[in-house]
Amino acid sequence: MAKEKFSPADYSTEDLAVELQNREREYQQMKFDHAAKGIANPMELRELRRDIARIHTEVRNRELAEMSPDQLEMRSKIRARRRRQK
Repeated sequence: MAKEKFSPADYSTEDLAVELQNREREYQQMKFDHAAKGIANPMELRELRRDIARIHTEVRNRELAEMSPDQLEMRSKIRARRRRQK
């Protein structure tokens, strides 16, 4: 049976922070176990890493949604300035 995909949109912001800490801790432990003795399914590492990325993306999307139009305008100016500097 296929494992259900993690959906961070269902969580509150505080729950996401807790879930992120738990998943990062679990990832570090799993990485250590895999290096030391190997784990049964190394694909779990990839799935956990992707779940962590999904959480980071959702947190950033929520930050951007809470920004005022002035803050978004300033953000666009900063990004444009960084592109010109390259």
